[in-house]
Amino acid sequence: MPGGRLTQQERQQIALGLADGLAYAEIARRLDRPTSTITREVMRNGGPTAYRADLAHRATEHRAHRRRQAAPRGPKTPPQAHGRDAEAVREYEEMFTTVLMQSGLPKMMSRVLVCLYTTDAGSLTASELVQHLQVSPASISKAIAFLEGQDLVRRERDERRRERYVVDDDVWYQSMMASARSTTQLVETARQGVGVLGPGTPAAARLENIARFLDFVSESITRAAEQARDVLYTKAETTSGGTAEPGSDR
Repeated sequence: MPGGRLTQQERQQIALGLADGLAYAEIARRLDRPTSTITREVMRNGGPTAYRADLAHRATEHRAHRRRQAAPRGPKTPPQAHGRDAEAVREYEEMFTTVLMQSGLPKMMSRVLVCLYTTDAGSLTASELVQHLQVSPASISKAIAFLEGQDLVRRERDERRRERYVVDDDVWYQSMMASARSTTQLVETARQGVGVLGPGTPAAARLENIARFLDFVSESITRAAEQARDVLYTKAETTSGGTAEPGSDR
């Protein structure tokens, strides 16, 4: 299997594959590359609908040039826990950040959230976030305030009385429930419009259909989140063969 960075020709093949509607796994097979390599490449360069080979190649060269310039001035990269590949972790963080941004989360908030998600402890101090992301304390403070408002992180004090920012296992459940509550408000607002605009009118019928659709979606989200909540607490259990299998501590 070829190693190293993707070539410009390979990026052109990726773009052609995306245009033909091929799955990442099929593109990877044709290029004899890991599927994860293709996924990272596409998601960090605009996603499947906006990927362009020439722009992706220039962006990669720019990032590599910027890292070469910064390397002599920056601190030595600390060793990764569990023998992780530091470059692979960094690329994964960039891809994860891009996915969150495409879902509507601002860039800095996405970077902070990814940093917390990919930390084994699930919590970091402001200074640790500043050091890892190489941004100002003010940027971290603004991002944390936003994420707190979305119920995506919380604050706590550690034994040294330092403030830590935490992502809980339950955060996605709480986020989904908040989304369902927001959708319920839209349902109520739409149904108020039916009375205002007059039952039986075209506008009222449109609002009633919207309300019925959103009501169904909200109920489905709530039911699915409740049923799947235990999945968030599943922990990997190592078998005698050294492989990990899912297990729940609840």
